Amino acid sequence: MLIERAFCTRDFLAPDRFSYWREHISQTHIPMDVGGDRTADTTVSQRILALGAVQLWTMEHSPMTLRRTQKLIEQSDPELYHLSLNLRGTMGLSSSGHEAEYEPYDLVLHDTSRPHLIRATTSHGEDTILGTGLFIPRKLLPLSDNVIDSLIMQRLSAREGIGALLAQFLTQVNRDSGSYRPDDGPRLGTVAINLLSALFTHALDVSGSLPPETHRQALVLRIRAFIQQHLHDPHLTPRTIASAHHISTSYLHRLFQHEEETIAAWIRHQRLDHARRDLADPAQRTTPIHAIAARWGFPRASDFTRAFRTACGIPPKEYRHQHTVE
Repeated sequence: MLIERAFCTRDFLAPDRFSYWREHISQTHIPMDVGGDRTADTTVSQRILALGAVQLWTMEHSPMTLRRTQKLIEQSDPELYHLSLNLRGTMGLSSSGHEAEYEPYDLVLHDTSRPHLIRATTSHGEDTILGTGLFIPRKLLPLSDNVIDSLIMQRLSAREGIGALLAQFLTQVNRDSGSYRPDDGPRLGTVAINLLSALFTHALDVSGSLPPETHRQALVLRIRAFIQQHLHDPHLTPRTIASAHHISTSYLHRLFQHEEETIAAWIRHQRLDHARRDLADPAQRTTPIHAIAARWGFPRASDFTRAFRTACGIPPKEYRHQHTVE
């Protein structure tokens, strides 16, 4: 299970819930002031999962405002980018003289080092707002500060393309957090950073103006995101990947000479990693192993068993038994 921190107002008596929530968030490493209806039964349920240096947060709560002032920044400034994915309700964000409003399945980036105000309101008769997102150390994103600054407060869509892939990743990791081990956290954090960087590069379409090394990194991130979207396709090969990105196969291989694994090895690693998680998921205990194999691009069960045994040291059937036995 991933390392987790949680807070829930249901743990306190109703008259005390607002006060406890306000005290809790004022004492975190990103302290904020809370405003809202103090007489109402404040509802807050917050989870933060550790993905290495990246943190995945999910929060369901009553309407409220959250203000990060210059005084609070001076009190604690972890120098993070804050990515929010709105899932229910409406979020208004004010910062540096700019205001914007975000609907469900809008993604927005802001900076914890800048004063800002968040107004979260319900819509369509709902009682609570729901959102998820990431806290990412600024130094971990491979694009320059100037490039990323141009994306602050922009509305990015999570309804299609890389944005949808990122949204799916965030919600799936949160939902299936119990099926991962703590040492999976840093690897998942790397996937999150890759997807986010690819989304930014796509949104900016700056490939022609990037320095050569940053251009290479951005293209690799875009290719990795494409691969994640097509892992189920048994015909996913370096040739089809190169064609989809309008580059030669030889140039694709040269791009991955600078990475830890060849592109073929990285595809195989990702497929086996996804299959391993499905095999360890108690909810999928009755799903045939060959179906899981096919889901992740192994149409031949014998090929999957051989690759899985080589990577994990035991056959998939034994791995499932070890991780789902009651």
